[in-house]
Amino acid sequence: MRIPRGRVRAGAAVFTAVAAVAAAAGCGIGGGEAGSVAAKRSLVIGVKADQPGLGLRSGDTYTGFDVDVAVYIAGRLGVPRSRITFRATPSSIREKSLRDGAVDMIVATYSITAKRKTQVTFAGPYYVPHQDTLVRADDTTIRNVRDLAGKRLCEVTGSNSWRRVIEERKIAATPVRSPTYSRCMDMLAAGQIDAVSTDDLILAGFAADRPVKIINAPFTDEKYGVGLRKGDLDGCEAVNRAITQMYQSGHAATLLNKWFRRSGLKLATSVPQFEGCS
Repeated sequence: MRIPRGRVRAGAAVFTAVAAVAAAAGCGIGGGEAGSVAAKRSLVIGVKADQPGLGLRSGDTYTGFDVDVAVYIAGRLGVPRSRITFRATPSSIREKSLRDGAVDMIVATYSITAKRKTQVTFAGPYYVPHQDTLVRADDTTIRNVRDLAGKRLCEVTGSNSWRRVIEERKIAATPVRSPTYSRCMDMLAAGQIDAVSTDDLILAGFAADRPVKIINAPFTDEKYGVGLRKGDLDGCEAVNRAITQMYQSGHAATLLNKWFRRSGLKLATSVPQFEGCS
């Protein structure tokens, strides 16, 4: 039987339309395109392993504010805790880990900067801490960031915090390299450095049960973002919706109080102003 040409064209058009709808419907959880964190059924999430209160590993278990935030966001994306793999991701390898696909997402005190945005798509921020300075408990010579002139300041590989003191504010401190902030704390206790300057949430976690003090002289606003593979805009928008819900539901305040209430820091509990996905 010969089918009229007009019917063939009409049938092809209907097939094309149905295929387009099917493709759109198959984008995955949250409507994300293939490869987006919004479409994944399991997630590998990069976190810190040595920052008390934020990301700390004990055996195979990770705990901290960032870890809890990551679990909440993943849950809103449709990924339960049982399908999350946490991976220790130091500051020095964060961009590479996303680029190489070693992790799908990073929630690890990852400050949003213009330079990093050229390599990473950031959702959030999910919190805005302030940079402050930590010194030994008996130190009376450092009361603000200007007093770091002539002092030995910890320089953590991959972190921008020391640059905000030495390069941005032109304070003549001497940088002393360290692979991690936990190593900075060992160096401070051993008298090898005079100060550690970074985000107040990081300092608050380390200050617990140590003979140190935060000088309470903040001088910047940091913006902790969720790092995603460059170009994952669907994932970014889905994560932003999750962060909004985390604050509006009061869950963010619960997590902040859980980890930092005893630090004495003033904790923000309103939805941060998002940077925009790009």
